[in-house]
Amino acid sequence: MRYRPSRRTRRLGIGAVVVIALAAMNGPAVYGFASEQYHSYKINQPEYKKRNGHWDVVDVPDRYKINTIHAALLHTGKVLLVAGSGNNAAHFKAKSFRTVLWDPAKNTFKNIDTPADLFCSGHTQLPDGKLLVAGGTQRYETLKGDVKKAGGLMIIYNEDPDGPKTFPAGTLFTGKENGKTFVSKDPVVVPRAKKVKDKATGKVRVEHSEGRVYVEARKDGREYATGAQDNYRIHGLTGADARNFYGIAQKLSFDKKDFQGIKDSFEFDPVAERYLRVDPMNEARWYPTLTSLDDGKVLSVSGLDDIGQVVPGKNELYDPKTKKWTYLTEQRFFPTYPALFLSGKGQVFYTGSNAGYGPDNKGRTPGIWDLKSNRFRVVPGMSDPDILETSMSVLLPPAQDQRYMVLGGGGVGEDPRATARTRIADLTDPKPRFRDGPDLYAKARYPSSVIMPDDTVLTTNGSGDYRGRSDSNVLKAELYDPAANSARPVADPLVGRNYHSGALLLPDGRVMTFGSDSLFADKDNTRPGVFQQQIDLYTPPYLFHGTRPELKAAGPTTVKLGGTATFRSARGGSVKKLRLIRPGSFTHVTNVEQRSVALDFTTKGDTVTATLPKDPSLVPPGWYMVMAVDGKGTPSKAVWLKVPAAEKTG
Repeated sequence: MRYRPSRRTRRLGIGAVVVIALAAMNGPAVYGFASEQYHSYKINQPEYKKRNGHWDVVDVPDRYKINTIHAALLHTGKVLLVAGSGNNAAHFKAKSFRTVLWDPAKNTFKNIDTPADLFCSGHTQLPDGKLLVAGGTQRYETLKGDVKKAGGLMIIYNEDPDGPKTFPAGTLFTGKENGKTFVSKDPVVVPRAKKVKDKATGKVRVEHSEGRVYVEARKDGREYATGAQDNYRIHGLTGADARNFYGIAQKLSFDKKDFQGIKDSFEFDPVAERYLRVDPMNEARWYPTLTSLDDGKVLSVSGLDDIGQVVPGKNELYDPKTKKWTYLTEQRFFPTYPALFLSGKGQVFYTGSNAGYGPDNKGRTPGIWDLKSNRFRVVPGMSDPDILETSMSVLLPPAQDQRYMVLGGGGVGEDPRATARTRIADLTDPKPRFRDGPDLYAKARYPSSVIMPDDTVLTTNGSGDYRGRSDSNVLKAELYDPAANSARPVADPLVGRNYHSGALLLPDGRVMTFGSDSLFADKDNTRPGVFQQQIDLYTPPYLFHGTRPELKAAGPTTVKLGGTATFRSARGGSVKKLRLIRPGSFTHVTNVEQRSVALDFTTKGDTVTATLPKDPSLVPPGWYMVMAVDGKGTPSKAVWLKVPAAEKTG
């Protein structure tokens, strides 16, 4: 039957033609309006949507609009939107910390009490479906010209093996040589000193312990700065404590003060819809990466510590059974928000992607990291390696292929350079190395990539310069096909998105995009930028291809590795692919959670029986979406399936 346009479509078309005709007579202003009308007409045509997909704006009531910095899909189908203070110093000072829970199926919202400033924290999915959120903000940065009080790091020494000591915020330290007094800004616990026995002599000696805290002068003024190391007396101590506890600091100056992290950790419960406090990390972290491992534990890496320095290779593990953190025995340094993926044999693959802080010559080389031995095997071949910061990394579907793509990127820090390169590494190769894939739609920092159920990858937005500087936001999107190693453009996004933006696959097959934090609001960089609070929904082309497959659980929704899961599908014979998709957890160009695993399956009538892989490195424990895909690439809505941790043998 021949397609007949609707009355509304005919009106739009006629209107567009009339406006274009008027534009020819009335000059550039009318022409611009006419072009916008024609664009609106074109992108709403069925054939255009079928080829390119379509974007819509989510209707968010004003009381739920926040500066979304972090977003994670929960197994309830809802999305946790986290701002914390939202990169707003006034909100931080007022302790106005925000989290909103959004139900995309009903488009309903709920404000969630937020117990700490989770701005720039790390987060990852846990085996039981809770979301681990760790780290965040203790202090905002102060640029060099804005620093009013001299300050810096004070190391507190303890030579008493019999007791730790807590020093509250406001503790005073006075230099023995310079006579200047500084005050601590936060509480600090100094552990007890250690008794160490000399194996040769049998004598016992005391090895001091240390605590660290940021201190400032009590008054403004350059005269309160120091220029050299000094030993500091701690006020309020007498007797043995005065001898055993003391401070040592290098120069305390007016240098730029970086953001500082916190140790706080929480589990967000999707059912109770609230944060639950768990044991804090051993290290304060701001901009950390949290990576789920094959046994359900979580690796926490990098971040700025409680004095604003990159954590010097002290990495740690969270055990969701005990709710406690322990250090790895060996250290390894990474810049902040490193892209660390669980890969084969329980190892961790570092793609080289990162965001924000760290020296340009340390910890930036891609490679495979064995956590048990601390061995690091370099993966060579990265093109444009010096402009890799703020690049996006993704485990290409299906995850069994162990192929990783790195997209775009920029220079370290505020460097204006960006690249359109994509690079792909195949870890199944005996000697893996990166090789270039097809270029992105533009040179882009901060692109957001999402694994789709049809085994393509959607990439959107980014900017050609640091934080969209000089009006460099990129209003483009594309779908990459890993099997063909080719990409094609799709519908343009509605708004620019750069720093503090991201994207997630939803259970209905659509993609949400959020955030953006441009440094300036104009091309000449004269007006400060405004945070983009708009949330958009992208409906991919595959949802304009007609009827979609149905999938319903027909058996237990908890299935062990190697076990089988049973589903019902009215058109079981039309199912060509079955994908097990881990829900995403996105922030700062980093989403190491998302992965799509191909499932072996059989069909009989309306019954679809799937077999899960046995490899826990491929399917770390947790909740997953199962989506059936037909021959046209159209996916079903997701069915949620829980995969418990593999049972230990031997």
